[in-house]
Amino acid sequence: MNDTDIGLLALLRANAREPAAVLAKKLRVSRGTVLNRLTKLEATGVIVGYTVRLKPAAGAQRIRAIASMAVDGNATSAVLQSLRGDPNVEALHTTNGRWDLVVELQADDLAAFDKVLNRLRLIPGIATSETSILLSTQKL
Repeated sequence: MNDTDIGLLALLRANAREPAAVLAKKLRVSRGTVLNRLTKLEATGVIVGYTVRLKPAAGAQRIRAIASMAVDGNATSAVLQSLRGDPNVEALHTTNGRWDLVVELQADDLAAFDKVLNRLRLIPGIATSETSILLSTQKL
């Protein structure tokens, strides 16, 4: 990736619906260059898709949380596989330091969230976890 690709990705993160002509003007390159770079970034798997970001308050009022998890021994792959299949898991992150994984969770209400936590506690290989409910979002 070169500077144009990096700049293009930064602009797309801010607004993936920006027209190619506007992107080209901001990057000071031709529209054709932008379209060629987009095609290349998509073909090589750097860009894997485009999505819509909603303000948390714009969607249904859901319980959102971050769960930090320590994993037993070499069980990370098995734990990740179990978590990937859970419909309440929004994102999974491997980390360094005290916790092996950070898991973004969501549920419709506190009762459903309690069930999610109970289900996650039963996954073999999770040694310990700490969960924090997200109260507000300051920046998207």
